[in-house]
Amino acid sequence: MAKPQAVYMTYPILTPDELRQAVARLPRVDLAHLPTPLEEAPRFADRVGSSRIFIKRDDCTGLLFGGNKTRHNEFVLADAMQQGADVLVWGASTQSNNCRQTAAACAKLGLDCQLHLSRATGHDEIQGNLLLDYLVGAKVEITDLGIGPDLDNLMQERAGVLRAHGRKPYVWDRHHVTAVAAVSYLLCLIEILGQLRRQRLEPSAIYVSSSGSTGAGLALGKLVLGLECPLRSICPIRWPWNVREYMAEIGNRAAALLELPHRLTAKDIDASEDYLGPGYGKVSPAGKDALELLARSEGILLDPVYTSKALAGLIDDLRHQRLAAGSTVVFIHTGGTPAVFAYRDELLPTNSGERRA
Repeated sequence: MAKPQAVYMTYPILTPDELRQAVARLPRVDLAHLPTPLEEAPRFADRVGSSRIFIKRDDCTGLLFGGNKTRHNEFVLADAMQQGADVLVWGASTQSNNCRQTAAACAKLGLDCQLHLSRATGHDEIQGNLLLDYLVGAKVEITDLGIGPDLDNLMQERAGVLRAHGRKPYVWDRHHVTAVAAVSYLLCLIEILGQLRRQRLEPSAIYVSSSGSTGAGLALGKLVLGLECPLRSICPIRWPWNVREYMAEIGNRAAALLELPHRLTAKDIDASEDYLGPGYGKVSPAGKDALELLARSEGILLDPVYTSKALAGLIDDLRHQRLAAGSTVVFIHTGGTPAVFAYRDELLPTNSGERRA
């Protein structure tokens, strides 16, 4: 008896313009400085291998020190306003780049912002991102609940209290918001390809710090545009679920929003949890080395617990020759630099001379 043949789904490959037209169906507000630069880093590349390395400067999206969440919020905040929201209920860690950019977006658009920030993986010293949350007028509640289902439930409870008082909250909803946010990184991928192709280059590999919407949007964009190069998501957190399945689900919900037939599976997601170091929100030795190397070779500063760990993954791949010599590698800098100030003691170089007592 003949064995059944495996069935592989094929999808239409869209042009960048066709994909832009699909995205244009969704509501969007103008928050980010786009397109962000694609900056070659030759001195850094000389230190880590024989590839050309380009940095997509999404730390330059504007809006209170920028970052990838500003792209997200062009769609997320538009969705909130379309629903008639007058307050956002959001949450993450006390040094959340997401919450800092979301609070700033709310200030710009005239929405109240209520943040529920976990100190379970850090401290609540008013410094870095947390200081900026206060400065843009967010109402902040500090909690000991961990990031994930426990904090999600707290935000839903707080949103219920607001509704009972006649407010119209738009609350963090992992199922819906992640898909809306992911759409923005299809457009980022179009930007990257256009910037490279104007130099007659194609990417050999793309690296990003993500375990959610940003990486999922890029993975969906890769599928829709027919891009064949590896896309590596270096995870800054270990979720209590399968991250590859989770990111594929986010991408598929984004595709449904755009009325696209394309669907991802977990096998389409290259997500590594190998560079977490001591854990979420904690500086890793390899991440610190990567941060210092990029800062001293190119004058570009990374986030100490997100982008620095992703760059450590790229450096590791280059030094172990997992990428071919002469590759054109894109590293997406998703921002987060204000957190540097909250990690002063962990980041102070050992050769910096006199230390504070």
